[in-house]
Amino acid sequence: MAQDETNSRENLARLRALDICDLSDAIDALGLEPAVTGLVQASAGRPIAGRAVTVKLIAGNAPGGSKRHLCTTAVEAAGPDNIIAIEQRSGIDAAAWGGILSRAAQVRGVAGTIIDGPARDIEESDRTGYTVYARTLTCRTARGRIHEAESGTPIAFGDLTIHPGDYIAIDRSGCVVIPAARIADVLARAEQIRDKSDDMAAAVYRGVQVSKVMGGDYERMLED
Repeated sequence: MAQDETNSRENLARLRALDICDLSDAIDALGLEPAVTGLVQASAGRPIAGRAVTVKLIAGNAPGGSKRHLCTTAVEAAGPDNIIAIEQRSGIDAAAWGGILSRAAQVRGVAGTIIDGPARDIEESDRTGYTVYARTLTCRTARGRIHEAESGTPIAFGDLTIHPGDYIAIDRSGCVVIPAARIADVLARAEQIRDKSDDMAAAVYRGVQVSKVMGGDYERMLED
């Protein structure tokens, strides 16, 4: 196994062991782009983490009448250490993802899909056990409404940009996107924050007044 692949898997193992809020705090402390909020845990509810495989969808029919279905290129490029991240900010109520795509991604072991836009076939994805987070839900097909403009390129997502290979972690609280070049810094800081949080929780259970725990330790949480 190549060293970069080994490092990636070690990073993902550490990422999956961390809480999203601790990761968000670490990102804030390091001055990186803040977490994305407002996504709905649409199906197979569980936290997921992986490296980004990206898709950009736009309004209208594909030029030249291309018959390749949106997101299929991303599914066929992705595997167990990936999250498929989709930009569907056309303003059109049309699904960026559906049940057959969920089944195909699950067959490849993909960690899950996140969408800045609508998803459909939520019951099917839930029965399949494939995790989807989306901005909104719909039953309206993409057919004749939107098409894939790009795959494997930077996309807009929330208030930030996701690049292929970025590290992503998401649960019901929100979604963090970590540039690959900063993953070591974020993991180290998030682990420090987690340890401080664990100490605070232990203090509460020892009977320390919560006003003391939250008034002192919490306010200094992000300090070195």
